[in-house]
Amino acid sequence: MPKQSKSSRNWKTWLKSFWRDWRAFFIFVILMLIFRSAIADWNHVPSGSMEPGILEGDRLVVDKIAYDVRWPFTLRRIARWEHPARGDIVTFPSPKSRDLLIKRVVAVPGDTVQLVRNRLIINGISAEYYPLTSEEVSTIPLHNRNDYHFMYEELLGDRRVVMWAKRRLPDHASWSFGPYTVPDGTYFMMGDNRDRSSDSRAIGFIERRRVIGRAHTVAFSLDLDRYFVPRPRRFFKELL
Repeated sequence: MPKQSKSSRNWKTWLKSFWRDWRAFFIFVILMLIFRSAIADWNHVPSGSMEPGILEGDRLVVDKIAYDVRWPFTLRRIARWEHPARGDIVTFPSPKSRDLLIKRVVAVPGDTVQLVRNRLIINGISAEYYPLTSEEVSTIPLHNRNDYHFMYEELLGDRRVVMWAKRRLPDHASWSFGPYTVPDGTYFMMGDNRDRSSDSRAIGFIERRRVIGRAHTVAFSLDLDRYFVPRPRRFFKELL
């Protein structure tokens, strides 16, 4: 049997030493990636589509076992125990791009959804809208909040704050659409910022298999317009 060269023995010795010293770190990284892929994660918010409740620079805690459990790094389900409900804030990969989106479920399979000049109508029931008080508006951490209307939207037992611009452009598609019936196995998603959201109005119905998890809390937040200064008041803020 041929003898191993000295360089080969040194290489194997180095590999054994490297693995002994670093294996705990690599195992930790692998387990952390599996945990973030299949159980829970924190997602960066890159746009203002869910303002005013969710801001650019927020980091959201996403429960990835809220509805089911998936094989890590895939959309394949191992088990399923619940479905998204109206009003849930969910994450899903866009069917039009590689972006991970965060939107609100406004209509579930079988629902008829319609928007008439920004008034949402589900199954023939029209949402009620109430303006926020001036004091409530003053607490919204948006630099251009005077350019928007902020309204409580109440519909089918769910309540959230939505917004749209005071000065509308003629091509704003958010004024009216529908009625559409949501097909089986799909959902109609919308952003709370009705003028700045690439949602089901643009990308269509979202398949159930694409829903990754439910966002429920702001872990922490950085103000992107002020050199990433932390927003302490948003830390651990529950989403509505």
